[in-house]
Amino acid sequence: MATKAELNVNLFDVQTQQCPYDAYKALRDEAPVYIQPGTDNMFIVTRYDDVREVLTNPARFPSAAPDMSQRAAPADMERGRKVTARFEEKGWLPEPTLAGRDDPNHKQMRAMFNEAFKPSRIKQIDPLVENLAYELIDEFADEGQCEWVKQFAIPLPLFIIGEQMGAKREDMWKIKRWTDAFFQRISMMLPEDRHMEMVDREIEAQHYFQPIFERLRANPDDSLISVLVNTVIEGWDRPLNDNELHAEMMADTFVGGSETTTNALAAGMKLLIENKDVWHKLKSDPDKYMKTFVEEVVRLESPVQSLMRFVREDTELAGVAIPAGSIINVRYAAANRDERFFECPEKIDLERKKAGAHMGFGSGTHHCLGAPLARRELIWGFTAVVDRFEDMWFAEGKNDFEYHPHFLLRSLKELHIEFEPRSGR
Repeated sequence: MATKAELNVNLFDVQTQQCPYDAYKALRDEAPVYIQPGTDNMFIVTRYDDVREVLTNPARFPSAAPDMSQRAAPADMERGRKVTARFEEKGWLPEPTLAGRDDPNHKQMRAMFNEAFKPSRIKQIDPLVENLAYELIDEFADEGQCEWVKQFAIPLPLFIIGEQMGAKREDMWKIKRWTDAFFQRISMMLPEDRHMEMVDREIEAQHYFQPIFERLRANPDDSLISVLVNTVIEGWDRPLNDNELHAEMMADTFVGGSETTTNALAAGMKLLIENKDVWHKLKSDPDKYMKTFVEEVVRLESPVQSLMRFVREDTELAGVAIPAGSIINVRYAAANRDERFFECPEKIDLERKKAGAHMGFGSGTHHCLGAPLARRELIWGFTAVVDRFEDMWFAEGKNDFEYHPHFLLRSLKELHIEFEPRSGR
C-alpha cells in the first residue's frame, strides 16, 4: 500500500472537496485506512466492507467520543470551551444528539424517534409532499428557467419538516438561515470568528423554538414536534429536556431532515441533465425506474459524505493498527463507489440490482431514521419533474457548479437550469 506522503490526499482541501471521487478511488486502492494529513489520530476508511464493519460494530467503534482531552490539539480545546461558554451564556448548550449516543442510551432515545417517524405518520405526510412538489414547480414552470436549489430543492424538504416542527411557513427562510449556521458550524472548515458567528445564529434559533416547546408541554397536539417534546423515554422516565431538544432540532430534524434531502434533489437534477439517456429512460417509465433512480442519486453523490466514529480499544482494520482513542472518519461516499461491491459504480444504472444497498443512509443501529421521509420527498420531487418538464439543460454562463466547503456533507451552492415545460399540463 502507498504511504501517506506518496498519496498526499487531503480531504480538508477545498478543491479536493469540489470533486473528491478520484481521491476516494486512490484511497480505496492504495490506502483504505489512511491517516488524514495534519492529524495523528484521524483514520479515513473508504472501502465498502470496512465501512460496513465500522458501522455494524458499535462495541469496537462507538459513536460517543471517549475522553479526547489528551489527544485534542490545544487550539481545538480552547475553541470548544469558547463555544460551550457562548451557548451556556446566551442559550442552551446542545446535548449529544441521537447520532452521537451509544446503547442503551441510544436505543432508548431511538424508540421515541421511531414513534415520531413511524410508517403511518409518514403516510399521513405523503400527500403534503406530493402537493408541495407540484406547487413549487408550477410557480416557475411558465418561466422556462429557475435556480433549482433555491426555488425547489431547498423549500420542498424544508417546508415539510418545518411544518411538522411547528414553524410558520412565513418563517421558513429565517429558519433556513439558522440551519445554514449549523451546517457551517459542523463543517470543520471555519476560522474561529466565523465559527462563533454561527453559534450566535444557532442561539437565535433556540430562542425561536423554546416558546414552541413550552406551548406544546402545556397543550400537546398531534404534530411530530409534540411527540418529541412530550414522549416519556423508557428507561429515562422523562421526556427530552430543553438542551436535548435544541440539539435535535438542528441536527436530526432540520439539517438531517431537510439539508441532506435538498442536496440530493440538487444532485439528482444535475445528474439528469448530464445523463440524458437516464432522463429519457426514467421519463419512459417512471413507475418502473423512479425508486432505483432515487437510490442511485443518493449512492452516487452521497449528501452525507462522512461521519465520525471512535475507537474504544486498540484494534486493527484492513491490516492497519489503530490505537484506542482514535477517530474514524467513515467515508460513506467512497464506499458507495467501491468497485469491489458495485459494478460500474460511477454510472447511474436504473436496472441496478439491490440499489438500496448503498451507505447513503448509513447502516447498523444508526441507520438514518428519516430515510423513509427522504425517499418520499425525492420520489415526489423527481416525479413532478418528469410530469412537468419535457426536457431541461444548464443555463448557459450561469453555473460554476461550486460546492460549499465541508468535511462531512456535500452541498451544491446553486444550479441554474432552463427547461421546456410539458405541453397540456
